[in-house]
Amino acid sequence: MIRNLRFTLRQIHWVMPLLLATASAQVAPSAPAAPSTSAPPVPYASVSQLNLLLTQLEQVSQSMQVDLAKLRIEKWKTDSNTKRGTQSDVDSIERNLQMALPAIIGELRASPENIAATFKLYRNLDALYDVVGPVAESAGAFGSKDEFQSVQNDLSELERSRRALAERMETLASTKEGELTQLRTQVRDLQAAAAPPPAPPKKVVVDDTEPPPKKPVKKKTVPKPPKPTTPAGSPQNPSTTSSPPAQQPQAQPQP
Repeated sequence: MIRNLRFTLRQIHWVMPLLLATASAQVAPSAPAAPSTSAPPVPYASVSQLNLLLTQLEQVSQSMQVDLAKLRIEKWKTDSNTKRGTQSDVDSIERNLQMALPAIIGELRASPENIAATFKLYRNLDALYDVVGPVAESAGAFGSKDEFQSVQNDLSELERSRRALAERMETLASTKEGELTQLRTQVRDLQAAAAPPPAPPKKVVVDDTEPPPKKPVKKKTVPKPPKPTTPAGSPQNPSTTSSPPAQQPQAQPQP
């Protein structure tokens, strides 16, 4: 569950600024410049929950520093290597509780719902738990009963704070995931509004009817022109036609 939570937080941490930049780029050409507004206020319930968690964590830190300072590691019944290793772990824990942890707590108080700062605190508590655990085991094996009981109680309180912070991270991740989904929807809507309308689809008409068969074309026969003939009423050439000889008048008898 923790691995999935870490992956979700990292995804939100990197994707959220990109989507915000994309949304700004889409809105800028179409809307006039608006005055810059501050981030929305953090809900009171979220701030109260965080303050209670951080106050308990600071109390655990103070109690752990006191209990670690009471350890008499040099009197433990074990070899020198184990003593040096345990003392080195105790020094590392004290440096973290005095320097690193207060700085991270202050950063988170300034930005209660900052995903990066919340995850940073969780990783620090995770690292502390991994080191305090072996110290408690060594105190139980080689130290006094009181030493073991005090360090073991501090380890249990540290685990309780770490678990509460993990639950808060899961809640923040779910909230940011919802905001991320809403922002993606807004970006898609802006992109769709800014895009030109699509061209109407071209209609393609397919004529699958077979054309009628073509009739064979017959060649027209051109008649030969007739030979020229002489018409009946036309004058004949006198040179070619013979005329009957002219009759001489008969002589009439005298009285």
